[in-house]
Amino acid sequence: MKEITGINHLGLRIQDLEQSRAFYEKLGFVFLIGPVGPEPVAIMEHPSGVNINFILNANSGVLHNVLMDVPEKHPGYTHVALTVSDIESVEASLKSENIQISEGPITLDSGAVMLFVRDPDKNVIEFHQNPRA
Repeated sequence: MKEITGINHLGLRIQDLEQSRAFYEKLGFVFLIGPVGPEPVAIMEHPSGVNINFILNANSGVLHNVLMDVPEKHPGYTHVALTVSDIESVEASLKSENIQISEGPITLDSGAVMLFVRDPDKNVIEFHQNPRA
């Protein structure tokens, strides 16, 4: 559809709002509102325009990501990739915030570089620097 102009938001089912809020604030997201609505949800937004809706009804005590951490390969979204301008700066910021890097940095033949972290609910976040021109 040519009418699609972008991604409005990313929905993440989480267990603990305060824990997730604290994590995403370390990445530069700002808390907007919540919990609101029948689900309920809370909303955070990054200055770049990336918006996350936290769906506040996950079962507690889940220790793994069913899409990434089990031998069976279930269909579904496996991660979000955030474009960054300086992967080395991101890596340093993550380390200074005591956020564990789960994989990377990885440099592709194209020159793109990426690294991965997990949020408190084991959702995968990729930081992706496009090849330098």
